[in-house]
Amino acid sequence: MAEEKPKPIRKRRTRRRFGAVRQLPSGLWQARYPDPATGRLTAAPARFRTRKDAELWLAEEETKILRGTWVDPNAGKITVREWGDRWFTSARATLKAKTVGSYESLLRTTIYPTFGDTDIAAVKPIHVSEWVAKLRRRKSARTGKPLSASRVRQAYRVLSLLMAAAVENELIGRSPCRGVRMPKLPETDPEILSNEEMDRIIEAARPPHDVLISLLAYGGLRIGEAFALRRLRCEPETRTLVIAEAVEEVSGRQHWDTPKGHRRRSIRLPAFVADRLARHLRTRPAEPDALIFVGRTGNALRYNSWRRSVFDPAAAAAGFEGVTPHDLRASHGTWIAERFGVMAAAKRLGHANASVTTRHYARASAGSDEGVADGLDDARNTGAQPHGTASDNETDMAQNWHNSDNDGPTEAA
Repeated sequence: MAEEKPKPIRKRRTRRRFGAVRQLPSGLWQARYPDPATGRLTAAPARFRTRKDAELWLAEEETKILRGTWVDPNAGKITVREWGDRWFTSARATLKAKTVGSYESLLRTTIYPTFGDTDIAAVKPIHVSEWVAKLRRRKSARTGKPLSASRVRQAYRVLSLLMAAAVENELIGRSPCRGVRMPKLPETDPEILSNEEMDRIIEAARPPHDVLISLLAYGGLRIGEAFALRRLRCEPETRTLVIAEAVEEVSGRQHWDTPKGHRRRSIRLPAFVADRLARHLRTRPAEPDALIFVGRTGNALRYNSWRRSVFDPAAAAAGFEGVTPHDLRASHGTWIAERFGVMAAAKRLGHANASVTTRHYARASAGSDEGVADGLDDARNTGAQPHGTASDNETDMAQNWHNSDNDGPTEAA
């Protein structure tokens, strides 16, 4: 009688403590995890080639749940376009009209063409890097030139905000917008004018635009703030302006809103500017809501036509062709920063954070560094305060302004 071979001992597979794994008719493996909210077994968003791969995925999900970092892997099954539209709809109420227009354009022309139909969870850092590289090579349909570094950076910022909101809403665990090298912005310093140069432009402008340019130069107003000035905001007797409104043009339409950063502020004018303003106000309607500066139709001025017909001819007549209205604000910020410190300049310009002032406006004017060096020599030789340094009272004033203004970064310069 033949010796009977012992039957192989089958090891019973122990029941999984977390989730379940099974092989599908296709030969692939499916992992199912207990949803932390409902406890029901939910299939993983992908199939696995081997049982081990499925089990490893389950182990990782269990670890995330225990650590409190778990994100529903199926939540990312929403396209970038679907999520982008939802995010933008909720965000636009807090954005300026110009920012809304910019974001809409960037989503439509730069983000959706590449990522619009892709599940948000499927976008990886390498995809974002490849997209940025593609944008840098892309030519503008309008100009035929490559997209500017600023435009590329703006597109990346919008995608970053969209993805950050997805993380915040637990659609994805981590934003793919990380580790991407951005094109450098070209160095474009504003033209810093002296008082004498500024006055030449003002005198070359026809009334009442000489008054408006004076407010830009000696009040540091943004152009949209100057265009939006109303009679009730002007107090020539106390030499005070209240900046509470701004107008900007988007796609040919004017939009009225609060100033950038939603920061209302008061500005005290030099006496000679306040006198100019008082004389002009005598020619304007007495109604409190009457605009101080208007075009030929009696409506608010429009930037492009005002530059073309008023400012550029005045600058050219004064010998400063190429100077922009924004250069007046930059010059004003530089004057204040050099005389009273960056904090005082930030307050006057309406910046919540002095770093914005330093980055955009507090630039060194011609000859200022030589003046600093000479002042240090004088201080060392005589023991006097260096020429041009703010006094103790002025420093205290700037510091007080900074303390009252330090409530977070502003939207833009």
